[in-house]
Amino acid sequence: MNTAMNPKYLLLLILTVLGNAVYAQGEEHHEEHHEGNHDHYEHHRNEIGIANAPVYFVNEGAVSYGLHIHFLTNIAKTKFSLGLGYERIFDEHQHNTIGLVGSYRPTDRLSFNLSPGITFEGEEASEGSFALHAETAYEFEFKNIHFGPVLELAYDLEDYHLSLGLHLGYGF
Repeated sequence: MNTAMNPKYLLLLILTVLGNAVYAQGEEHHEEHHEGNHDHYEHHRNEIGIANAPVYFVNEGAVSYGLHIHFLTNIAKTKFSLGLGYERIFDEHQHNTIGLVGSYRPTDRLSFNLSPGITFEGEEASEGSFALHAETAYEFEFKNIHFGPVLELAYDLEDYHLSLGLHLGYGF
């Protein structure tokens, strides 16, 4: 297989480029807005977020529409949040995942989420399997609304999938 078309190499390239760009912008933002106070951090206490994205199933080579919803609560005076997440992929498998979400915000605009959970396919809720989602988002804020690109890598026992889409959130 041509390595330029391999999704693993594409994901690595995207993460490298996005990570470098976001880190540089985060440092500039931090210096401009928090002169001399490197411990300053502000974010909403709670967040409801939605991510819309095409989802690429690597083993199947198929693309479907995915919707991810989460609720997070910030741990007071930290850059960490905890909450619950739900993902639905609209395909013939009826892919549903529910999980706990841990989030870390190294800067005001950048977040990393890790969500272990259970995936159910079809209508048999009793046949769940382990799943793990890793997600990063870079957000722009307008009042209590934040939006921006989101990149996700998800694994379950049957397959793994990648998605690149739009995150929209409401902080309160």
